[in-house]
Order: sequence, then C-alpha cells, then structure tokens
Amino acid sequence: MAADTRVTTGVDDTGHTAIGADGAAVPGDTAVAGDGGVTGTTAGAADRAPADAHARQLAGLDALELGGESSGGPAARVWGRLWPMALAVSIVLAVWQCVVWAGFWPEYVFAGPADVAPVLLDRLTTGEYWEAIGVTMRRAVTGFAVSVVAGLVVGALVSRVRVLRAAFGSLITGLQTMPSIAWFPLAILLFGLTESAITFVVILGAAPSIANGLITGVDYTPPILLRAGHVLGFRRLQLYRHVILPASLPSFLAGLKQGWAFAWRSLMAGELVVIIAHQSSLGERLFFDRELADSAGLLSTMIVILVIGIAVDLLFETADTSLRRRWGLARTSA
Repeated sequence: MAADTRVTTGVDDTGHTAIGADGAAVPGDTAVAGDGGVTGTTAGAADRAPADAHARQLAGLDALELGGESSGGPAARVWGRLWPMALAVSIVLAVWQCVVWAGFWPEYVFAGPADVAPVLLDRLTTGEYWEAIGVTMRRAVTGFAVSVVAGLVVGALVSRVRVLRAAFGSLITGLQTMPSIAWFPLAILLFGLTESAITFVVILGAAPSIANGLITGVDYTPPILLRAGHVLGFRRLQLYRHVILPASLPSFLAGLKQGWAFAWRSLMAGELVVIIAHQSSLGERLFFDRELADSAGLLSTMIVILVIGIAVDLLFETADTSLRRRWGLARTSA
C-alpha cells in the first residue's frame, strides 16, 4: 500500500478531534496525511465562524445596553442624588418666602422660613421634642407591622380562594378608599381616648392597600412559573413560598409603600383627634400649636413630619432599587 495514502476518518460530530494514520487523536480543525502529518484546516473552523460572529454581535448589544451606566465613583453618585433634592428645597423655600412677602396673611398666621428655622432648631435641641417624635414613630411602626401581617394573610387567602375573592375582593378596595378620619368616631366608642383607638385606625388604613398589592402581584404571576413549580413538586405552601411570593414581590412592595403612606396619614389624623394625657406626640404638638396660634411652631412640626415621610420613602425606594437590580432591571443613567 502506498505510504502517502490519506486517512478518511476525520472530524467527529462536534468538530473537535480526528484520527491520524497512526491512531493518534489530533485537533478537529485539521486534516491528517497518511504519514501522520497535518495538511490543513477542516470544516471545524468554518463551523465556529458563525458562532464567533454571533458572539461579537451579542457583545455589541451588551455594550449598547450598558452604555448609559455611570462610571463615576460613590461621591459622584451621591452628588447626583443630592443636587436635585437641594434644588427642589431651594425652589420650595423661594416660593414660600414669596408668598410671605405677598402679604396674603399676617406673619403671625403664616410665618416665613426665617421665623420657622430658629423655632425648629430650638425644638430639635430639646429632649421633650425627641420624646414626642419617638412616641409617634413607635405608634407608626407598631400599627404598620400589624397591618403587614394582616394584609399578607388576607391577601394570600383572597388571591387563591375564589369564594373569598368574590365575597371580599370589592370590600377590600372599598376599605382602602374610605377616609381614615371616618373611622375615629367608631374607634373612640370602642376603645375610648386610648392608643388602641389610634392603632385600630392605622391598621384599617394600611392593611387593605397591602392586601391589594399582594393580590395584584399574585394575579400577574406568569403561568409558566406556576407550571414550573408544579413540575418541581411544589404544592400549596411550598408553591407560595418558592414561586408565587417571589414573583409578586414588585407589586407587594408597591402595596407596602402605599400602605405606609395610608398608615402615616391615619396616624397623624389620630393624634390630632385622640389627645392622650402625658404622651406627647407630633400630632399633639400640631394640635396645641394651632390652639395657641403659634404659626412658626406649627410649621416646624409639619416640616419634621414631612422629613420623616421622605426618609421612609427613601427606604422603600432603596428596597425597590435592590429588587430591580437583583432581577436585572436596574439601570444607572450617566
């Protein structure tokens, strides 16, 4: 047999190896001569060329998608977050001062920023004022925590049981739209002028929003996720824990944020209506500032209430950003 006879056995299905004349394996992108020498490239390289081109296209798309991300450091990100807020505060202060200068009301009725700032700083340096803030925040956290538990239980039951959905679905929405102040006559009859009356109204104000948030999230859970959960053997509580609740987190988080807003509004209304002796609070401060026609003191307390609301909203925004980043939805603009 001639010594230069070429071997016909060559590239396998994956294009990775070929068999030489002496039985040795060689790379799949080469052809083999009868003497065991390499003669040239085979179809393996040609097969990889479309894949390489496709990878380059995907890399280009990724670069285009990520092109809007900021390359600045932490200081730049903090500054990018703070300067719009500082601008908004400056605009509000300017409009406020212009209204004072316009003279629509006497200064003892509507004090200006220059009169409110010293009063606010003076109150923030007293332990009594911080005690009032602490009482209000304790009531808010307690009422909101109970509301979360109640809203979670009610929302989970109503979202999965058709009879409960038909019976209580519209009722939950009706409770959500009902003004919190309308509950206080009943709350005072049931609990008297006590902290329980305030907590009762806070729960009724926040729990329906939280329940509706969970119900909406469950309703919009992709069916393919439910089928995947069933394939994995999840049933009832396991399906809720591992599939439904994670999929409904965005809507549930939105419900929590709205529920906090209702709870905070209900709490302020309750502290204005239910004055409890020897328990100073922000609502009580508002009540007595109005009774004494102390415009500067009243506006300073309103600023504190506003700042607390903004701070809690930032916490929810941070949680929402973290959730979107975990799901690959967050983008940082330059």
